[in-house]
Amino acid sequence: MASTYLDEIVSWHRARARDDRRDWRRRIDEAPYRGPSFAQALRRPTVQVIAEVKRRSPSKGNIGPDLDPSALARSYQAGGAAAISVLTDTAFFAGSTDDLRAVHGASPLPLLRKDFTVAENDVLDARDMGAAAVLLIVSVLSDDELLGFLEVARLCRLDALVEVHDEYEARRAIACGAHVIGVNQRDLHTFAVDPTRAGRVGATIPSSHVAVAESGLSTREDVERAASDGFDAVLIGEALVRHAHPQVLLGELASVESRSRG
Repeated sequence: MASTYLDEIVSWHRARARDDRRDWRRRIDEAPYRGPSFAQALRRPTVQVIAEVKRRSPSKGNIGPDLDPSALARSYQAGGAAAISVLTDTAFFAGSTDDLRAVHGASPLPLLRKDFTVAENDVLDARDMGAAAVLLIVSVLSDDELLGFLEVARLCRLDALVEVHDEYEARRAIACGAHVIGVNQRDLHTFAVDPTRAGRVGATIPSSHVAVAESGLSTREDVERAASDGFDAVLIGEALVRHAHPQVLLGELASVESRSRG
């Protein structure tokens, strides 16, 4: 199979992790996360919005290269976001750990560190930055890695948004103990968005789990479709970052009544 852009991104992060000489086992007993719960913030009567701080993407190029993460976080909070996702990948998404720290200082909402988690130290770094949750992408992790990173997150009192792209990955995530499962409608190999993917894959996620629809959502109609498919939350970045008044758009998106799955 030909190499893809995703392969390049993951290879870069794995090489960085191999060069990291810190002993994660010695870090594990440091002070755990004590802020608001990411998972609990998504369990409410309306579909909750995880608003994203995103400067660029490989598929769209620059989105908000000069954004002010602190000001954007305050707008998200005022608009009714339940949580904030922050891209911290520098090489491919132009984000940074400074962006996450700035958002942490500007808003009390629970934060998701959105990055390619490939090592235990990545989870521990998220805790140290003030994140409430980490992203675990099933397609780039083995079951052993997924189990291990979930356990490190649990020991740190962090949640994990476990991202899947099809029914097989959803079954893997559930078997490994994931409780918050995101269905990414964007194919990470081609970057094409399939607007039917969330509903199809989401139907396999038990109602006891938190389900999040990701990618390709920008309007109230999109959120209503996610609600009809039984999703508890949606993750929206580009539409909010590009909007002149993200607080206003959030107000439209964050009031859709949720519906139970199955």
